[in-house]
Amino acid sequence: MSSSPFELIDGWLRARLEEAVMAYLDGKTRLARERGADPGFFLSFSTVGRKVGRGDLAPSKAELDAALAVHRGFQPTTWSRAQAARTLLLLALPAADAKAHLGVVDQLCEDADLGELVAIYQALPLLPFPEEYRARAAEGIRSNMNAVFEAVALRNPYPSEFLDEPAWNQLVLKCLFVGSPLYLVYGLDDRANPPLAKMLCDYAHERWAANRPVSRICRRADARRSRTSPGDRDGARARRGRALGPTQPERRRRARNARSRRRTRARRIPHVGRGRPRSSRVVG
Repeated sequence: MSSSPFELIDGWLRARLEEAVMAYLDGKTRLARERGADPGFFLSFSTVGRKVGRGDLAPSKAELDAALAVHRGFQPTTWSRAQAARTLLLLALPAADAKAHLGVVDQLCEDADLGELVAIYQALPLLPFPEEYRARAAEGIRSNMNAVFEAVALRNPYPSEFLDEPAWNQLVLKCLFVGSPLYLVYGLDDRANPPLAKMLCDYAHERWAANRPVSRICRRADARRSRTSPGDRDGARARRGRALGPTQPERRRRARNARSRRRTRARRIPHVGRGRPRSSRVVG
């Protein structure tokens, strides 16, 4: 079993890349370790995808288990080979100065294309000094590029481990707004909090009022809030009732009452709906 993220990813790539390509990557990681983030490092980070190819990494179940052993919540199920190679270059940098390391990551993000941004954001939990990247992760959450947002939000343990409550709540709500699957947000139950529960309930009531589908997570939050806040239970039910309109049993009851009223009126006026009364027939 590998003892570090670098050794783990290095082993994955050795099992998949040709010998000449792996020798090229070994040379680049050695230079990164010896020289740090010189201009050659930034060029290598940008161009390494052309060398290793852009195919999927496709880790096996055993490799995924090893990933979880190296870092809790590490889920490289959607990684590409290029993404793994870029992460390896980042992990090869000297880890002596937190400020310098953060500066390298920020500079990479300024000039990165979409694939490079995804690699950087999904590598955050593996990098040294992870607590320094909170602002960088929050920037990814605010991104209008869905792939970048999901690189931070989905299958990534970094937000659950390091984001403060407001940033975490923003991430969860944005998943709902853009349609990202909440079940892929790592640590969702562990980071539950009352402000987030209230936000989810309010969002659910807005969706109900607009006759739109409501996420199971929102329905669960609404049910939990009703159970834990007895004083608000009746109010929550009333709001749901007004938003959803009458339930099916209520509609059936109203229909039965309407039929009963029509029958009562018909008995009071015998000729209604039954033709002319017999006494009014003309004889002769």
